[in-house]
Formats: sequence, C-alpha cells, structure tokens
Amino acid sequence: MSIKKIDHIGIAVKNIDSVLGFYADALGLENMGYEIVEGQGVRVAFLPIGETRLELLEPLNEESPIAKFIAKRGEGIHHLCLDVDSVSETLTEMKERGLQLIDKEPRAGAHHKQVAFVHPKSSNGVLIELSQDAPKE
Repeated sequence: MSIKKIDHIGIAVKNIDSVLGFYADALGLENMGYEIVEGQGVRVAFLPIGETRLELLEPLNEESPIAKFIAKRGEGIHHLCLDVDSVSETLTEMKERGLQLIDKEPRAGAHHKQVAFVHPKSSNGVLIELSQDAPKE
C-alpha cells in the first residue's frame, strides 16, 4: 500500500453557494469550479490549499449520503481522502488486514478519479476515502 499524500478534506454543506463567501473572503481560497457526481448524489466544489484541497459536498437530493450525514450530524468535516497508487490494491491489502470497507471495488469519483471508502468503524470514527488519479490518455 502506497499512500502518496492527503488529496483533500471533504466538508458536507447544505448549500455550496451559501458557504463559498466564507472560504473566499475569510480564507482567500478560490473555487476551481463545480462538478456533479451522480453516483454519489452530490455537487462538489474544490478549493486548493497548497498541494491539497478542500472539497465542499452539497447533496443533490434527500437520498444522498451527504444529505443523510447532514441530517444526522450537521454540516462539517465528512471525510479525509488519501491519494494512493492503486485503489484496488489498497482495498485488497486493507481487507487482508481485517478492515471494514464500504466499497469492495473502486467506483467513479470527481475529476474522473477512481475512489473507494473505508468504514469509519475501522479508522476510529474517521471516514477515509482512497483516490487514484484517472489514467493519462
């Protein structure tokens, strides 16, 4: 398993547009644009900070995992994303170590990346996302 860096920190929000002012005005961060991730039922915005980013996650509907998270816990930090060489290989190694996984196989994430999630029960309450860059064309 090769973890290269912290890719981003995911923050669940009810409405991206209503919180962007804080991140832009108070922190001086710039929104790289919006993306819809249909498979996860979210609209996202990425704000770079050095070599990492903040990912703002807004639910598209009440069935979205982010909507359920906000209903249960309120807005705030949702997950920590780690950039790995291979999501598939990392999942296999984690399964062999007895970790509880949300995803058994990688799935499509923002920016055409392959992603998978590790259950917070295996990581002291922290939802961990594994992310692998899209293949270069």
